[in-house]
Amino acid sequence: MVQTPSYVRLRSRALIALGGADWRDFLHNLISQNVETLVVGEVRFGALLTPQGKVLYDLFVIGAEDGCWLDVAAEHRDVILQRLMIYRLRAKVTITASEVAVAVLFGDGATPGDGWLADPRLPELGWRGYGLASPTGAVEGDEADYAAFARSLGVPGPADWGVEQTYPIEANFDLLNGIDFKKGCFVGQETTSRMKRRGTVKTRFLPLAFDGALPAPGAEVLAGELRAGQVLSGADGLVMASLRLDRIDGVELTVDGRPVRVVRPDWFERALHP
Repeated sequence: MVQTPSYVRLRSRALIALGGADWRDFLHNLISQNVETLVVGEVRFGALLTPQGKVLYDLFVIGAEDGCWLDVAAEHRDVILQRLMIYRLRAKVTITASEVAVAVLFGDGATPGDGWLADPRLPELGWRGYGLASPTGAVEGDEADYAAFARSLGVPGPADWGVEQTYPIEANFDLLNGIDFKKGCFVGQETTSRMKRRGTVKTRFLPLAFDGALPAPGAEVLAGELRAGQVLSGADGLVMASLRLDRIDGVELTVDGRPVRVVRPDWFERALHP
């Protein structure tokens, strides 16, 4: 997919600032990502999980001089702040909302300047910026443009995994650098590690290509008469779907009686079968 260099202000994202002497240990023991080795100017992708191992909230952690920022869904920021306050107990950690704007820069030929940080999930996704204006030569787009671009790369988003609905491995967090399996304990770690260790992941998120009207979220994906998954979100001939990997090869798949085709991104195949 050829994409004009684009700048998008992500009003759907917001920041939480963490500081204080204990911020690193505090956060490291909570989320799926390693922050012990996070350095200033680096961004990492991860999630806060339920104790049962399902995704509560995705997040990006950005290393700062005196702590870090958490880049989270704006609609959930207040709830995340409250949850972090509960976990804090006696740790020497400051937790506050920040109004610094979140933006992304992506597309063929996009040239990031100072301050832009490479998206840790996939190089093709471009860069994330905090408090940065549109670079010269980039066209300003909207969030739908960015969502469509990410979906064309086969990368799911919050509209696909929801809250307390999905195990992170099903949403490909492990393939998109969102889980550090060597870091030790974090909330939900036992279930997550067991799924990875036993190789029992039967369901993954993958795009489906289709013709005609957009299928409704939740529409069944059928392999013959067998249920093979469900539609999650999408537009313009491509949706993200939750699919049973053991039911999608060598068979005709349909949604609402219409044929659909699984799109397997190159990065997915490389990560799943290194």
